[in-house]
Amino acid sequence: MAGSYLSSVKIILLPILLLTLLNISSPAQVAAGAGGASSSALFIFGDSYFDPGNNNYINTTTLDQANFWPYGESYFNKPTGRFSNGRLISDFVAEYAGQELIPPFMEQPETGDFRRGANFASAGAGALVDTFRGSVIDLNTQLMYFEKVEIKLRHDLGEIISKNIISNAVYLFSIGTNDYLSYFLTNSSANNLTDFSSFKPYFSSYVNTVIGNLSNVVKNIYQKGGRKFGFLNLGDLGCLPGLRVLHLESNGGGCLEAATLVAKLHNFELYKLLSKLEHQLEGFKYSLGDFNRALRQRIKHPSHFGLKEGRVACCGAGAFKGIFSCGGRRPMVENEFELCQNPQQHVFWDSYHLTEAVYGQMAAEMWNGSSFAGHYYLQALFNC
Repeated sequence: MAGSYLSSVKIILLPILLLTLLNISSPAQVAAGAGGASSSALFIFGDSYFDPGNNNYINTTTLDQANFWPYGESYFNKPTGRFSNGRLISDFVAEYAGQELIPPFMEQPETGDFRRGANFASAGAGALVDTFRGSVIDLNTQLMYFEKVEIKLRHDLGEIISKNIISNAVYLFSIGTNDYLSYFLTNSSANNLTDFSSFKPYFSSYVNTVIGNLSNVVKNIYQKGGRKFGFLNLGDLGCLPGLRVLHLESNGGGCLEAATLVAKLHNFELYKLLSKLEHQLEGFKYSLGDFNRALRQRIKHPSHFGLKEGRVACCGAGAFKGIFSCGGRRPMVENEFELCQNPQQHVFWDSYHLTEAVYGQMAAEMWNGSSFAGHYYLQALFNC
């Protein structure tokens, strides 16, 4: 079944030389060449892959914050709360759409100007309320914040204009990673899992719950008038440096197979869900970025993408720099950390997150249609 899914959504990744020739590394130039700024607002939901700093404004721990050096060093020259050395995929997407970077919703939740959209993403968040409960803004709460924004738009702009903003907007999601990481990071027996088949019924049920919660949020937005949705599937979780380091003795730091298989299971069910919603909901349009394939390609063949290091993170400690100590501010881990000199040559920035260079490449592929599934790539979704 998973094989038929993969064969039905084969992705052709453009060679790095062609990407350079197309100049897709300059979102502003692409936006100008496409006729300027899109009329579509951008509403962003998710986790640390999209969080521009919402967790700076909540009562949480440094495990779910990145508002300290060296985060942000390469582009912003200061920490912003983003879990990278610079911009995230969602930042590049905003730039491609001709917008300025969308600030954290929590920065001005009552007085912000949301005509161009809002970013609700929270590092550590999952589709499930129980995922890192109390330390993050879970997906249901992010939906609640969106509903407040929709009410504010109606109040400020009137029914007709606000409805037009909501119906033309693009809703971008990156969610699910933490729902599964929380299991592998808090359950020591999971790291020694060798017979995945015996646990598959449990994981299948768990995945269905995660997908079900995401489905409910999407349907709620649809009922408010949203029609255009963009999604990232999950990366290869087992090959994250933070999971590789958990079982060095058992297989020498190879990928954690159980986590890799859970991510595949989630991605298959996500693809099924979106295909189902497309048939159930009139006018529902979606783009599905193949984050999993894009990440695996760069881990295995970094040189194909102008990179040098696909497995070892730039910032952290221990094997693969998989100990989550980047910045030396996190509890329960070693305060000491190492920082590479050239993060643009690495796939991974820290134990779980990617460098700006990789996020930029992935955003370009999603925008131009070389790493997507579904009927729309992101540029087409913004312009339809």
